Amino acid sequence: MKDFVIVKTYTYPYEYAILKLLLEKESISYFFENETMIGVFPFYSNALGGINLRVHLKDKTRVLQIIKDLNTNSHLRIV
Repeated sequence: MKDFVIVKTYTYPYEYAILKLLLEKESISYFFENETMIGVFPFYSNALGGINLRVHLKDKTRVLQIIKDLNTNSHLRIV
């Protein structure tokens, strides 16, 4: 996991539901850190530092572009 870097941090799981599907479609290696804990105890999100999207270094620029496109060129936006 040493080659995975934090790309973005979210507060709640619903904020990245569409992004998760896009990453899977592109076969990008990723994981959401703290996802389960915050899913069970949503009010712990700030205390835990949120849900961190970690991607492999080789996919970092692609993921940042996907996030940017999702927020600008789509009617489906990350809140």
